[in-house]
Amino acid sequence: MLTLDLSNEPRWHELAPSVRVQLRPLTTALMVATRSDPAVEAVPEEASDEERALAFAKALARRAVLAWEGVGDADGNPIDPSPEAIDALLDIWPIFEAFQLSYVSKGLLLEQEKNASAPLPTGPSVGVSDTARPASPTRAASKPARTARRG
Repeated sequence: MLTLDLSNEPRWHELAPSVRVQLRPLTTALMVATRSDPAVEAVPEEASDEERALAFAKALARRAVLAWEGVGDADGNPIDPSPEAIDALLDIWPIFEAFQLSYVSKGLLLEQEKNASAPLPTGPSVGVSDTARPASPTRAASKPARTARRG
């Protein structure tokens, strides 16, 4: 079952120990806007999947990040999010991976959910029961399967 979060409030995501970001909800509007981002559209046709993923993640993060904690400049002074700082943050591999897993993957999981087959409430298979017995994973076949003869 798909659970809708009707609050539509920004949420905090921990990307590393003592580094967390406040992100807008991952909505259709946000994803569509990111797909048409000039930086995403500028990725060359011959670019690798990794280069495309990084360009998309940075464009998405520039739209989604509202605030953060635990991010500072070279002198250790806290800095506010900016497009350049967000890009630099995602250039750190563990941060990029955490962003992908905690934020972007939720959208991808919904994509997979909608592609799953669900039982139909009507149609030719309604009310039909299984006819085959479940296979035993511990028991091997007693005879090899027959195959067609070659002529």
